[in-house]
Amino acid sequence: MNITRAELDLDGRRLSYVDFGGPGRPLLALHGHLDQGLMWADLAAALAPQWRVIAPDQRGHGASDRTADYTREGYVADLVALLDHLDLGPIVVLGHSLGGVNAYQLAARHPELVSALIVEDIGAVISGPNRLDFLLACPYQAATRDELVAGLGLAGPMFGDRLMELPDGTWRLPFHPEDMVLSEASNWGDHWADWLGSDRPALLLVGKESPVTAGQARPMADKRPNTRLVELNGDHFLHSQDPAAFTAAIRDFLDSVPA
Repeated sequence: MNITRAELDLDGRRLSYVDFGGPGRPLLALHGHLDQGLMWADLAAALAPQWRVIAPDQRGHGASDRTADYTREGYVADLVALLDHLDLGPIVVLGHSLGGVNAYQLAARHPELVSALIVEDIGAVISGPNRLDFLLACPYQAATRDELVAGLGLAGPMFGDRLMELPDGTWRLPFHPEDMVLSEASNWGDHWADWLGSDRPALLLVGKESPVTAGQARPMADKRPNTRLVELNGDHFLHSQDPAAFTAAIRDFLDSVPA
C-alpha cells in the first residue's frame, strides 16, 4: 500500500484523512470515539488490492481540528464534504460505533453517495449513561510522552500507542476529553428512521457479548431490507478482538456488492 495523509479545509477547520492507496474500489472507513483513521490499517492491507480504503480522522479526533459542534448533522456534513472533495460516490461506507451511526445516517440522508453499508456494533437506539465520563479525569497534554502516560493511569495502556507528538515536543491525546463526552451525548437518541431510511445492501456486525447492540441486532436486521446480520465472538471491538473473522465477514459481503 502507498499510504498518504491529506487534509481538507472546511471553513478554516482541518479535516485530516488517510488514503491507504491502491487501484481498487474505494471504501470509506469511519472509526469510533477515541480513535483515528489509522485504526483501519490492518483491514486496508487485508482488502488490498481489490479495495482502496480511505479513512478520515473524524472531527475532534487524530490530526483533525477540534470544533464546538459534535452534532449528528456536523459529522454527516464532514463526510459529504470529503466525498465531494474526493469526487467519490456512490461508495461503500464502513463504520464502527460512532462511525457506524455516521455511516447509516449518511446513507439515509444522502443515498446518492452510498452504495453499501457495513456497520460494526452500534444500535438504532443509543442512550446513556455516558460511557466516556471517565475521560474527564485524564490529562490532555503533557511535556513528555512518559508524563502523559503516567497521568492517564489505568487508561494509559488503552491510548499509549495513539499519543501524538506536537511540533514543540510536547505530547497530547488524539482527542480532547471534554469533546468526547459531548460527542458521546450527541449520539443519544432513537435513530430508527435513519437506520431504515436506506435500502442499500448492508452488513451488520455485532458482538455476541456486546452490551451496545444487545436486543437490537435481530430487529435491526429483520426490519431493514437487504441487511445481513453476522454475530462474532467478542463485544464492542470486533475489529481487534477477532480480526480474522471480522475481515472474512467483510470480504464475503464486499464480494456480493455490485460494481
